[in-house]
Amino acid sequence: MKNAASTPINIIWYKRDLRTTDHEPLCHAQDEGLPLLAVYFMEPSVMNHPDSDPRHWRFAWQSFQALNSKISAAGGRVYLFHREAEPVLEILREHFTIKTVFSSQETGNSLTFRRDLRMAKWFQQRGIIWREFQNNGVIRGLNNRKNWDERWHAYMNDKTRNADLHRIRWVHLDDALYHSLQGEPLPEVITRQDASFQPGGEDWAWKYLEDFIRYRHIHYTRHISKPEKSRRSCSRLSPYLAYGNISLRSVYQYTLQNMEGARNKSALSNFISRLHWHCHFIQKFESECRYEHENINRAYDALSKEFNEAYYHAWLHGKTGIPIVDACMRCLRATGYVNFRMRAMVVSFAVYNLWLDWRHIAQPLARLFLDYEPGIHYPQLQMQSGTTGVNTLRIYNPVKNSEQHDPDGEFIKKWVPELAFVPGKLIHEPHRMSFLEQRMYNCIVGKDYPAPIVSVEETRKRAADIMWAFKKKAEVKEEGKRILARHVRPRDGSVTGA
Repeated sequence: MKNAASTPINIIWYKRDLRTTDHEPLCHAQDEGLPLLAVYFMEPSVMNHPDSDPRHWRFAWQSFQALNSKISAAGGRVYLFHREAEPVLEILREHFTIKTVFSSQETGNSLTFRRDLRMAKWFQQRGIIWREFQNNGVIRGLNNRKNWDERWHAYMNDKTRNADLHRIRWVHLDDALYHSLQGEPLPEVITRQDASFQPGGEDWAWKYLEDFIRYRHIHYTRHISKPEKSRRSCSRLSPYLAYGNISLRSVYQYTLQNMEGARNKSALSNFISRLHWHCHFIQKFESECRYEHENINRAYDALSKEFNEAYYHAWLHGKTGIPIVDACMRCLRATGYVNFRMRAMVVSFAVYNLWLDWRHIAQPLARLFLDYEPGIHYPQLQMQSGTTGVNTLRIYNPVKNSEQHDPDGEFIKKWVPELAFVPGKLIHEPHRMSFLEQRMYNCIVGKDYPAPIVSVEETRKRAADIMWAFKKKAEVKEEGKRILARHVRPRDGSVTGA
């Protein structure tokens, strides 16, 4: 390719919006009419961040491959760079006159936030327009929640933006130039398939949505808290929303369009409400990103928790001696998914029963969740850890949750095979079995399966006493007023509970 520094082009910078449907930046880039270069960066700094895991990048790689396939069918190509964005764009400037860069707004972690601040300055200094578009009902720059619900519904009910890929004049890079810019080959652990995890890609997102609306939603409400049954009855759309394989607006509208003929309308109504909550939590993080590193209620800085490494490793590797906790953690390590209640329960066990600081478990859990979404992860983590000061304390009893939601031990036996022969009535607290029962069921506690590392009852009571006393402190309540004013919609001139 000849040197084309005088050739004006636009760029579509794909981030966590790896799709072709309902893609506003792509539509606006098409309307501008200039040749369009499509790029996607797997930035080493982001990939090596402590909240990152190969499972995330395998899903992103699969999503990229699916996206590139669709755009290739229209005569284009998405160029993947295993490098930081800035140096690649700097060299591309030597070959093209870049007029405008189009992308979706990203509510990422602190690292990608700082990257975006640098890039905004970089674009401005070079006279390049950077047009970012609202993504999934989350509004940038809000100081409070006044009219947020109304704006959310307006966005969700607005028409979807679908570009005509064949109308776009795609830019193709010279092979030698691309080779010099693309960076090191991706590790095999990312490019190799792993059937234990959901596959990435736009087509898979729509398959999961269509199957959920047609069949699986029937037991959504009934099974949402069940660790095993929820794996089928929940939508399982969360990783596809996290990586933008499908827009939340598309999910919302498709669900409403199929509501009338649904076999369980109330289940779909409950599902719709959770789409709203999805954005509600990301909006919290967008409005106050301190959630990632600091107690959002500053009064909890006085709460003392010492790191217990033995407890931490037992929890992380599913060896606490509490079967439902261990099953959940092992399931997460193997598949990247457990349902919401079980996520809340393993957090509760870590921060209350083991008395670990939420910051000690935040990044390890982020690495385990295939659907890791920073905007949901950190606000939910702090809410469950009791450090907001405005939410009800939820200190889960893992044994009662196990008995209620996995009564026969189906989920436990699947992920804790040491307990495979223990009957359901004994499986929730195997340490209470007599030695004769332990021998009978091939599980010697302390040998084949660990004894509980803490007393659930004693540690739960201690944590409850401390946390409720903290919640009553004047400084906690005062900080709570600030949090409510910022993150909760005012009603009739007042602010109510979160």
